[in-house]
Amino acid sequence: MTYFIDAWLDRPQPYLRIINRITGNVCVQIEGKELEELREQGALDIQDLSRPEPWLIKEQVRQLFLLCYAQATRMGTAPTASD
Repeated sequence: MTYFIDAWLDRPQPYLRIINRITGNVCVQIEGKELEELREQGALDIQDLSRPEPWLIKEQVRQLFLLCYAQATRMGTAPTASD
């Protein structure tokens, strides 16, 4: 699967989305306070998203998927095998 990152981080309501390049579906969407918390915790390095090395971007995307899934699991909203 291939993804692209749609991020607007220097606006009053910043957001970051990871979108499936083939389907156009938004796979991860992080906004506002949640985005800022990830940056403060060091879980999201904005500089890595603008680097030319594909492996750095791939690793950052993988981390975002894992963090979002873990958060959804804690909140009880993660998809299950029966979904």
